Amino acid sequence: MSSATYHISSLLEKMTSSDKDFRFMATNDLMVELQKDSIKLDEDSEKKVVKMLLKLLEDKNGEVQNLAVKCLGPLVGKVKEYQVETIVDTLCSNMLSDKEQLRDICSIGLKTVISELPAAGAGTSLAANVCRKITGQLTGAVGKRDDAAVQLEALDILSDMLGRLGGALFTFHPSILNCLLPQLTSPRLAVRKRAVLALGHLVQTCNGNLFTELMEHLVAELRKNESTSTTRTYIQCVATVSWQAGHRLAPHLERVVPLVVGFCKVEDDELQEQCFQALDAFIRRCPKEISGHIPTVMELCLKYIAYDPNYNYDSEEEDVMETESEEEQESDDEYSDDDDMSWKVRRSAAKCLESLISARPDLLAEFYKTAAPVIILRFKEREENVKADIFSAYIALLRQTRSAQSWRLRADTGGKEDVPLATLQNQVPSVMKSLHKLFRDKSVKSRQGCFAVLTELTMTLPGCLSQHIPELVPGLVFSLTDKSSSSNMRLDTLSFLHVVLSSLPSECFHPHLPAIVPSVVTCISDPFYKITSEALLVAQQLVRVIRPLDKIQVSKPSPYTRELFNATSKRLQATDIDQEVKERALSCMGHLICHLGDHLGSDLQPTLHLILERLRNEITRLTAVKVLILIAGSPLKIDLRPLLKEALPILSSFLRKNQRALKLGTLSALGVLVRNYSDCLKPPMVDPLLGELPSLLAESDMHVSQVTVDFLTTLVTSHPAALHKLASQILPQLFHLVHSPLLQGGALTSILSFLRTVVTSRTPHLGYTELLKQLTGPIYSSGSALHKQAFHSVAKCVAALASACPKESAASINQFIQDAKSPRVGDPVKVLSFLALAEIGRECSLGAQQRELKSVILEAFASPSDEVKSAASYALGNASVGSPADFLPFMLHEIGGQLRKQYLLLHSLKEALTSLPCEELRPYQEDVWKLLLQYCEAAEEGTRNVVAECLGKLTLVNPDQLLRRLCKQLDSGSPQTRSTVITAFKFTISDQPAPIDPLLQNCIGDFLKCLKDPEPNVRRVTLVMFNSAAHNKPSLVRNLLGKVLPPLYNETRIRRELIREVEMGPFKHTVDDGLDVRKAAFECMYTLLESCLDQLDIYEYLSHVEDGLKDHYDIRMLTFIILSRLSVLCPSAVLRSLDQLIEPLRATCTTKVKAGSVKQEFEKQDELKRSAMRTITALLTIPEVENSRSMAEFLAQIRSNPELSSLFENIQKDSVTTCTTEAMDIS
Repeated sequence: MSSATYHISSLLEKMTSSDKDFRFMATNDLMVELQKDSIKLDEDSEKKVVKMLLKLLEDKNGEVQNLAVKCLGPLVGKVKEYQVETIVDTLCSNMLSDKEQLRDICSIGLKTVISELPAAGAGTSLAANVCRKITGQLTGAVGKRDDAAVQLEALDILSDMLGRLGGALFTFHPSILNCLLPQLTSPRLAVRKRAVLALGHLVQTCNGNLFTELMEHLVAELRKNESTSTTRTYIQCVATVSWQAGHRLAPHLERVVPLVVGFCKVEDDELQEQCFQALDAFIRRCPKEISGHIPTVMELCLKYIAYDPNYNYDSEEEDVMETESEEEQESDDEYSDDDDMSWKVRRSAAKCLESLISARPDLLAEFYKTAAPVIILRFKEREENVKADIFSAYIALLRQTRSAQSWRLRADTGGKEDVPLATLQNQVPSVMKSLHKLFRDKSVKSRQGCFAVLTELTMTLPGCLSQHIPELVPGLVFSLTDKSSSSNMRLDTLSFLHVVLSSLPSECFHPHLPAIVPSVVTCISDPFYKITSEALLVAQQLVRVIRPLDKIQVSKPSPYTRELFNATSKRLQATDIDQEVKERALSCMGHLICHLGDHLGSDLQPTLHLILERLRNEITRLTAVKVLILIAGSPLKIDLRPLLKEALPILSSFLRKNQRALKLGTLSALGVLVRNYSDCLKPPMVDPLLGELPSLLAESDMHVSQVTVDFLTTLVTSHPAALHKLASQILPQLFHLVHSPLLQGGALTSILSFLRTVVTSRTPHLGYTELLKQLTGPIYSSGSALHKQAFHSVAKCVAALASACPKESAASINQFIQDAKSPRVGDPVKVLSFLALAEIGRECSLGAQQRELKSVILEAFASPSDEVKSAASYALGNASVGSPADFLPFMLHEIGGQLRKQYLLLHSLKEALTSLPCEELRPYQEDVWKLLLQYCEAAEEGTRNVVAECLGKLTLVNPDQLLRRLCKQLDSGSPQTRSTVITAFKFTISDQPAPIDPLLQNCIGDFLKCLKDPEPNVRRVTLVMFNSAAHNKPSLVRNLLGKVLPPLYNETRIRRELIREVEMGPFKHTVDDGLDVRKAAFECMYTLLESCLDQLDIYEYLSHVEDGLKDHYDIRMLTFIILSRLSVLCPSAVLRSLDQLIEPLRATCTTKVKAGSVKQEFEKQDELKRSAMRTITALLTIPEVENSRSMAEFLAQIRSNPELSSLFENIQKDSVTTCTTEAMDIS
C-alpha cells in the first residue's frame, strides 16, 4: 500500500468518528490531498472515498456537509467514469428527497460536479455520458409541479448543464424542450424565469428544426395573449433567445417584432418594460433584419422615454420652483409614489434608444432631427437611474457624431457641410438650458451625468460652449467646493474643466478667473492624490489662460500667479507623494515658469534648482527633461545660465540610458539649450556631450539617429567651436550610417542638412574634398559589399556637398563622367557615378559636360550589369530636370530609334515627367503623348506599366485637354490599351488636393465601368485603380459605391471557369487565373473599411469576408487582417456573425498538411495558423464575446491541443507586448 493510499485510509477511518471536529478535520485533509495533481487512487480507494463522501452529505453537521460537497469537485477528475456516474446518480436521488437540507446540499453537489466535468471538445466522453445519465431524472423533476423547490433546483442544474455541455445532450434536446415549455406558464414566477434561462442556453446548441418549433410555439402563444402575466414571460423568453442566438432568430423577426410592438401599447408597466428589453435585444443581435422596423421602434422609444403618468412636468413651474424655499422643493416627493413603476418603462425605452443610436450610425442626421430634441427635453427626468440612462443615450449620440466626423475628415468629403454637426451646434443652447438647472442639483449622480454630457459635447464640437461659460462657472465652482461632493464628483468636474480650458480661447475665461482659480488651488491641496493630480492638470491650462505665449508682450502681471505658484510649489517640494502628483506638479511648474517666470522674482532661481534636483531623480527625470525643454524655449528668455554647468553633464549621462523616450527628450532639450544659450557654452561643457553622440548614430533606431543629427546641426551652427571634434569622434559613425541599407526619409534629409552646414563652415579638414573622399572611399575600395540603397544615399550626400560648393564640384562631375565610361572601373563605382550625376543634375545644369554624358549613358545601356543600366537610366531622367531643353528632345528621339533600349529610356522619361514642373513640360506635351500611345500595346507588361505611369504624369501637365483623350482610349478594342490607360488614370490621383480633382470626379465613373470588362486583367487593374482612389482620395468614389460594390463583391467569388490544370512532368498543378483579381477585390474591401465604412452595408460585407476565409492561402491571409480590423471598427456586427466566422477559423487551425508535402506547404500552413490565432486574439477584445458559445468551445478546443495552445499563448503575449511598446512610444 502506497503512503498516499495509507494516509487516505486513515482519513476515511476518522470520518466515521462520532466527534464532529474529527470528521471536519479529516474531510478537510482529504480535500487538500485530492487537490494535489500527483495523487492517484487505486480502485478500492476510489470506491471507499466516493462512498464516504456521499455518506457525509447526510451528516448532521452542516460544516462537514459543505466540505464534503467541496471535495466532489476535485474528486471528479481523480476517479473512473463509473464512479462519477455513481456520484451523480446518488445526488439526483437525494435531490428528490423530502429532507430540505439534504436536497439543497445535493443540488450544490450536482452543480459542483457539472462545473468540473471536462468540456465537450476535450477528447473525452465522460461529460456526455454523465449528462445523459442524469438528464432524464432532471427533466422528470422539472415536470413535478407539486414541489416548486425541487423544480427550481432541477431547472438551475439543467441550465448549468446546457450552458457548459449543451452540445453533448443533443439527443435529449427534444425532451428538454418539451419539459421546459410548460414551465413558461407555471404559477410561480421564479420557475418561469429559470425556464427562460434554460431555454436561452438550449437555443445555442439545438438543431434548426427544434429552434423553429420553439419559435412557432412562442409566436403562437404571443398571438393568443391569454394573460398579461404569461405574455410577459413569453416576451422575456424571445428577448433571451435573441441575446443567446440572435443570428438564428433573424428569419423569424418579421413575425415577432409586430407582436412585441403591439404589446408596447398595452398599459402594463412591466409588460412594456419587457417589450423594450426585447426590442433592445433585436437591435443589438439582429441589426440588419430589424432595419425595416427602425422608424416604429424609434417612435415608441421617444414616446415612452417621456411616459410618466403620475407626474406633471411644467417648465414654468420648475423655473419658479428654483427660487422657492427648500421645504417647498422637497414637496416634489409627493408626486412620486412607491407603487409607481413607470420609471422602468422610461429606463428600458432610454436603453433601447441608446442601442438604436449605437447600432445605426447611418441614421445620424435623422437622430438629430427627431431623437435629440426629445432626449434633451428629458434631462429634467425626476428618477435618478432613468436620468443616468438618458444622459447615456445622448452621450452615445455624441460619440457616434465624433466617430462619423473622424470618418469624414479621413475620407476627404470635399468641404461639404456636415449636417449632424450643424444641427448639434444649433441644439447647444437647448442642452445648456436643460442642464443649467442640474448644476446645483442635490444628487451627485445627476451632476456627474451633466459633466459627462458636457465633456463629450466639448470633445465632439470644440468651442461650442464659448458663449455659455457664464452659465457653467457657478456650477463648476459649486461642484468643486460643495462639501457634499464626492471625490468622483470633483474628479469629473476637474476633468471637464480641463477639456473646456483646452478647447476654448483664453479670453472666454478671463472674467471668471476670480471664481475658478481659488477652487482649483483648493483642489491642489486636497489629500486625495487623484484630485490633486487632476487639479494640477487644470492649473497647467489656467496658466495658459492667464498669459498666453502669443500675448506675452502685452499682458500685465496677474494677481493669480502667486496663488498658483505657492500651491504647486508645495506639491513639488513634497517627496512623500504619489508619482503621478510629482510628475504633474513638475509639469505645472514648468508651464508656470514658461508663461509667468518674469513675475516670480526671487522665487525663480530656487525653483529652477528644485527642478534640477528632480532631473537627478530617476523617477521624475523624464518629466524634468520635458520641463527643461519648455522653460528653455520660453519667449521670456528665462536665465538658465546658473544651471547649465550642472545640467549638461546630467543630460549627457541620460544619452547612455536604455530608455528611448528619455534619449529623445534629452536630445530635444540639448538642442533648445544650445540654440538659446550658445554664448555661455564652454568647450569643457560641450566635449563630454560629443563623446556620447556616436553611439546614438546607429541603424538600429533611425528616429534617434535623425534627432541626434538634427542636434549636431544645431550644435555646429550655434557653437562652431565644436566642429574641430567632429572629424575624429562623429563623422566616422555618421558615414557608417550613410552606408546603411536602412537609411531613408527623415534621417537622410537631416544628414544632408548637416553635411551642408559642415562644408559651408570652411573648417580645416572638413572641406568639400575631405568629406567627399570619406563618403565615396568605401565604394571605391570595396563597393560590392554595400547594399544598393547605400549607393543612393551616398549619391544624395555628394549632391548636397556639390550644391553647397559649386566651384569645387566641377572637377568631381568631370571625374564621375570619366569613371562612368572607363572600362577599368568596377560596376559599383559606375553605379555611384551615374547616381551622383543624377542627383547633381536634378539640382542644376551639368554645363559643358552634358554632350559627353549623353554618349556615356547610351554606352552604359549596353552594359551587362543591370545595376549600371538602371543607374544610367536614372541619370538621364534626372539630368533632364536640370536641363530639359537639352535632354528631353534627345530622350524622345532615342526612344523612337532605340528599340532594344526602350524600357530603360521610358524609365528615364518617367523620372523627368515626375520631377519637372508643368510649365517646362508643356512644349513637349504633344510629342510625348504621341510617343507613349504607340507603346500602350507593348508585349511586355513591365513596359506597359512604365508607359501607364508616364501617361498619368503627363496628364497632370494639361488635365483639361489630356484627361478627355485618356477617357477616349477606354473604347479601344485592345485589352492591353484599356488596362494601360486605367493604370495611367491611377497615377493622376494623389493624396493631396490638386487642380485635377474636379475633372477626376467627373470621369472616374467611366473608368470604373471597366469592372464589368470581359478581360480579367482589365478588371484587376480597374480594382487596383479603385483601391488607390479609395485610399488617397475617398471623395472621388464615395458617391459611386452603390454602383461599384456589386461588381466588386462579384469579383470576390471563386470562378470555376478560370481554374485549369497544368501538367508538369508526372505531376498535375492547379492554376487559378482569377486569383489575382480576387486578391485585388479583397484589398479594395480592406481600404473601404478605412475610408468609406459609413457607406457600407456591413452585414453584406461580412458575408463576403466569410467566403474569403475559406478561399486560397493569399485570400485567407487578407481576410484575417480584415476581420481583425472589423473587430475594432464594428464589434457589434462581428459579434452577431461570430458563429459563422468561427467555423472557417477552426478549419484553418485544425487542418493538417499531407505527409510528404514540400517544405513550403508546411510553412504556409504554419503562417495561416498564426494569422488565424492573431485574428482570434483580436476577436477576444470585443465586448460580450465571452457570452458566445461557439467562441468558448473553440477556445476550449485550442487549449486541449498542446500545439495550438502553445501557439495561442505566444500570439497573446506578442499582442500584449506590441500594445505596451506602442504605449511607451507614445509616451
